[in-house]
Amino acid sequence: MKRPYRSCAALALFALAAAVELPAHAGSHVYPGNDPKWKAECGSCHLAFPAQLLPADSWRRMLSGLDRHFGVDASVDPAEIKHIARYLEANAATGKMAETPPPAQITGAAWFRREHRKVPAADWKSGTVKSAANCAACHTGAEQGDFSERQIKFWR
Repeated sequence: MKRPYRSCAALALFALAAAVELPAHAGSHVYPGNDPKWKAECGSCHLAFPAQLLPADSWRRMLSGLDRHFGVDASVDPAEIKHIARYLEANAATGKMAETPPPAQITGAAWFRREHRKVPAADWKSGTVKSAANCAACHTGAEQGDFSERQIKFWR
């Protein structure tokens, strides 16, 4: 006996999956970074934030203003900047994470605000966390690009 409902159900699931655009970080929340120059330069002062967390326009804007990078002169050799820019742009956020207008910083991105909407303001200001930009305070795998929920340490 033929079961036509199975093929209809499979077709419906396929159509639904094709119609839904998932954000680049959907699922694993793991963003491996494999460029040693990016890791060395950006990671020398703070977490080398994965390229996938911002769209290319945001990275371009950030790299064009390194002489005033969040209140600090983070100027880098032009050849290094060119290399890092190529890496960041090639691996930048796409889809829903590449919002318009592009955010000036990761903590200003809509996806970041959505993911952290339940974090109390007091947690951001705690002596351990200090700011929303200090990902590694809660995301224990941040240095490896792992922001998955299984790697979160809560401060309660």
